[in-house]
Amino acid sequence: MNAVRNFRATVNYALASGAGLIMLAPIYLVFVNALKTQTDSATMGMELPLTPQWANFGTVIDQGKLVEAFFNSVIYSVGGTVLSVLVSAFAAYVLARNRRRRHEIIYMLLIMGIAIPTNFVTLTKVMQVTGLIDSQIGIILLYAATQIPFSVFLIYAFIDTLPKELDEAAFIDGCSPLRTFGSIILPLLKPVLVTCGVLNMLNLWNEFLMPLYFLNSTRNWPMTLAVYNFFGQFQSNWALVSADVVLTILPMIIIYVLAQRWILSGVSAGAVKG
Repeated sequence: MNAVRNFRATVNYALASGAGLIMLAPIYLVFVNALKTQTDSATMGMELPLTPQWANFGTVIDQGKLVEAFFNSVIYSVGGTVLSVLVSAFAAYVLARNRRRRHEIIYMLLIMGIAIPTNFVTLTKVMQVTGLIDSQIGIILLYAATQIPFSVFLIYAFIDTLPKELDEAAFIDGCSPLRTFGSIILPLLKPVLVTCGVLNMLNLWNEFLMPLYFLNSTRNWPMTLAVYNFFGQFQSNWALVSADVVLTILPMIIIYVLAQRWILSGVSAGAVKG
């Protein structure tokens, strides 16, 4: 019996290690080639550079206008994340605590947004009518809207595991529903809120289509569009293109590493309570 368990554990570790190598290979490839010369990076090989070219990053920052694009990405991703998490928390609390038929229908319609693709023709018309095309607030609202279905899905399941006696005790003490949510329920949602926040941030930082469709001015471009534009100009120099990609993905790698324990605790807490 122990031999079978050990064999299964070995197979699982081997599969996990293989999957990890497959995921890390592209990241390693761009990091290595970002430090090579234009000639050495032409083949996009996996060998280490003999003399690291750190100046590539300075060139990319200067010619690719990454500083402005970086702050745009921060504004869009942070703004969209905060707005989506707050709106989703309120919506999930109301829907989870009121199990009427209409609330169940609203919940199902909301989470259908996870699977249903975006209709860009209709969305473009809405953006034109509201005058939000080529505006930062418009992108923030779009980003938040795209993350609400998944955030509601996660937070709803977490709130559903919290005993309703907490709400009833607060109501007896004279708390309004809003104060009950802010003072009693919201602090208990910290693990799942952080989980939603990090996952939303990762998704929004890497968003490409919406800025491409709805941002015309280069001064409003996030880093994903800056990379796209930079690739069009310097596609013959893979060293600079790789350096540009590294600078784009590096902030999210750092955030994920620092917040990994929060993601795991949020998911595991919901699983244990459910």
